[in-house]
Amino acid sequence: QLQLVESGGGLVQPGGSLRLSCVASESTLDSYVIGWFRQAPGKEREGVSCISSSGSGTNYVDSVKGRFTISRDTAKNTVYLQMNSLKPEDTAVYYCAALLNSFATCARLYVAHEYYYWGQGTQVTVSS
Repeated sequence: QLQLVESGGGLVQPGGSLRLSCVASESTLDSYVIGWFRQAPGKEREGVSCISSSGSGTNYVDSVKGRFTISRDTAKNTVYLQMNSLKPEDTAVYYCAALLNSFATCARLYVAHEYYYWGQGTQVTVSS
């Protein structure tokens, strides 16, 4: 069973940066779409970004385009979310998730129920 572990969250001032990491327990990134989601208190879980199993396809929710970048290092079984120019509204618990599909391109952001494996989440707080 694939396991995902997120890290890199923390407290940062508005305008600051954080890099989240999602480490997979198996060397299978080539078979999975990896997505990043976030959930703020009292709000539904929101898809933030995804990267295709080939690594060539990426997508972002409009609110983070130009500020967040998803990438991966297959040698380390790790997917990253680089978050720049952070805003208070980015405050949330961030989760990574895996969708088993070698052909998915991330031409669209996949919704939460399409993902099978989830990490435990990492808290990101943007505040002065």
